[in-house]
Amino acid sequence: MANEEKPKQKVGFTIIKNDPTDGHKGYGIGSLSLENVSPLFIDIEEKEAFIDIGAMHARSQVERGIKFTVNREDSEGGKPYWLIWITIDFNPAGPYYAGVTACEMVVNREKRRGYKVLAEHVNLMDKSMKRKIVVDQMDEASKQVLADYLKNHNPEMWERSSEQLHEDLNG
Repeated sequence: MANEEKPKQKVGFTIIKNDPTDGHKGYGIGSLSLENVSPLFIDIEEKEAFIDIGAMHARSQVERGIKFTVNREDSEGGKPYWLIWITIDFNPAGPYYAGVTACEMVVNREKRRGYKVLAEHVNLMDKSMKRKIVVDQMDEASKQVLADYLKNHNPEMWERSSEQLHEDLNG
């Protein structure tokens, strides 16, 4: 029985459980929490999107067993991905996609090498947490995959999101 496979759990977006200030006005107001950020991968070739919370600490399925460098040649012939940092926030109407940023990544499983610029990934996660939309560097097909994923995950959250997000993803 110890070897029995557990069914894969479907992972959704992390949503803030409650008001982090708990009604108090003072220290910590406006501070950002990692609790409301979710990492979403887009497999560019397969046109698929999936969440992997392990990406919060560079331990996603995509990243495991890969040595990353900032040299593109190291991962030549690898599989391209977008790592999307999605921040959920609340307005009076309810939760919405507040920050959405895209980072480039290439993984070559055969060579066990990958390309990513860690500083860029950290900066873009920070921008997402600061409610910024940075998706202009994405290819059109991947933008469509992301838009479809966000709409299908929660149409109401999509509707409450900024015009900029809608325009940047729908062209």
